[in-house]
Amino acid sequence: MISKKDIKRLTAYVDRFSAARVLVVGDIVLDHYIWGKVSRISPEAPVPVVNVTRESLLLGGATNVVNNIHSLGGLVSVCGVIGQDAAGKQLLHLLQEQGIRTEGLIVDSARPTTIKTRVIAHSQQVVRFDRETKERIGRDTHHRIFDYVGKQLSEGLDAIVLSDYCKGVVTSGLVRDIVRLAKKHRVIVTVDPKVSHFGMYSGVTILTPNITEASIGANMEIDNEQSLLKAGKLLLKRLKCDAVLITRGEQGMSLFDHIGKVTHIPTVAREVFDVTGAGDTVISTLTLAMASGASMVDAARISNYAAGIVVGVVGTSIVKPEELKQRILQGT
Repeated sequence: MISKKDIKRLTAYVDRFSAARVLVVGDIVLDHYIWGKVSRISPEAPVPVVNVTRESLLLGGATNVVNNIHSLGGLVSVCGVIGQDAAGKQLLHLLQEQGIRTEGLIVDSARPTTIKTRVIAHSQQVVRFDRETKERIGRDTHHRIFDYVGKQLSEGLDAIVLSDYCKGVVTSGLVRDIVRLAKKHRVIVTVDPKVSHFGMYSGVTILTPNITEASIGANMEIDNEQSLLKAGKLLLKRLKCDAVLITRGEQGMSLFDHIGKVTHIPTVAREVFDVTGAGDTVISTLTLAMASGASMVDAARISNYAAGIVVGVVGTSIVKPEELKQRILQGT
């Protein structure tokens, strides 16, 4: 059980979210959901026939992180690349509808906006199909993103989130340049990593791999506490970052910091229906909490409560500050 003193401290940080300024840089994605029901198998192939009942378009990828931070009350801006297409216009509309600044979005006519379409029937994902390109951004786009980051830093930022979905925006050169500039301004840099890019994140403040990503990144199977400890310390050493937060699903989280301390945080999820977007929720809440003055341990604990909320909902979900505070107050 969480103590009254801890509850007071953690909820106080949530109250400070509204003063935290965060920039999200990364791969922009439009999440397309098709909802329906299945009552029979197709006579053409052994696949279910989905009778579509509704469709929805949601902010995905880096913009889901933006959406999470905005919903939690943070002052957030976004920087990335969209195509000169209908999906790009829909993303702009979704962001502007919520009053989120979009001048950091670069329109590239040579790249399509990434769309992930998920077909959901009876609360289960039937299939997902993607429309995208994974080509690295060009030099001109790199400079435009870096210039925007520099402008935001000069205006005052508390943190930068690198939201990497391996779609070509988060490159080794861009990470290196952003980390260097952020350190100069003493600004936090957090990363929700992708395994194929682990070597790129050297020098960031903290990264948040899940257990599978951590296993691949450390090049070892994590199947017990001993291997978990070894992998966490290995990642810290290789990446020269301040901390690594490994999310472990039903087993909670484990925080490794550069001074050698390891903190295990048990899960507070009541039921798990869908982990879609949970990583975005963790990085969003963790970053906001750190930007609001919380220690890494307290920030990890707060993000653990937020993750416990979203995994109980089907589809990409968001958390409100009042909802987060209520879950902390309940202590579970």
